[in-house]
Amino acid sequence: MPLVSRRYALIVNPSSGGGRAAKALPAVEAELRARGLAFRTSTTRDLPHVGDLAREAAAAGEVPVALSGDGCVGAIAGALRGQPDAVMGVLPGGRGNDFARVAGIPRDPVAAVAVLQSGVPRPVDLGEVEGRAFIGIASLGFDSEANRRANEAPARLGPLVYAYGALGALATWRHAAFTVTVDGERRAFTGWSVAAANSKAYGGGMFLAPDAAFDDGALDVVLSKASSKAHFLRMLPRVFKGTHVADPDIEVLRGAEVHVEADRPFTVYADGDPIAELPATIRCVPGAVRVLLPA
Repeated sequence: MPLVSRRYALIVNPSSGGGRAAKALPAVEAELRARGLAFRTSTTRDLPHVGDLAREAAAAGEVPVALSGDGCVGAIAGALRGQPDAVMGVLPGGRGNDFARVAGIPRDPVAAVAVLQSGVPRPVDLGEVEGRAFIGIASLGFDSEANRRANEAPARLGPLVYAYGALGALATWRHAAFTVTVDGERRAFTGWSVAAANSKAYGGGMFLAPDAAFDDGALDVVLSKASSKAHFLRMLPRVFKGTHVADPDIEVLRGAEVHVEADRPFTVYADGDPIAELPATIRCVPGAVRVLLPA
């Protein structure tokens, strides 16, 4: 839609980021008014409600805008996928804000308002797990336990919840046997985790899949094979730079469809939220939604 006719539907998760979105809302609304941008604000109850609000906004010709974390971003994107005229925006309001980090959107939500005004709608791929969409990285295994612990961590920890979750999970972890089929090619291994990455980063700046891109029509599949806990701890800081992929215990594959099984139950987490149970098939949906990104 033309820039001059855009009207924005601000969708706010008040609990996102331990209340960060709610705290940022008055300043964000003030910036929108200062720029002369037409908008209205809605608060969400849960992720299904996010999708309902996004569809309502798009049907009214508005641009749904997430003021929240990556879970809300993925829920809006999933609700809009396949709607050729729909466009969405992102104002970071969560703990990790990894989509914004990778996309070049300022992580200060007030500064990010500029992208709503001058940004360019660009097609972005989505991942899909058993019919549910995500925009970042879906992972399981050790990550399942680390994510569960991070989601239960005290809000005061901020982005440190991810390190808190990983260290807590490490204490009781035992390696699992995984079977991973990527575009029909089967791999079996024992180890830590499997991740299907539509984007580069998760967990507040951990570049798990440094070569992934959300506009290439494929998922980078990261296999973390068996190693000692001491080796895991030594490698963990390298994930923040993406240099861990040079380690011989890491293998990166690429494909449009990934099927994962394991020798015990695991929950698949994506964009920080539980999304499916194993066995699961994860797919890339190319160009599924248009997002306002920096010009």
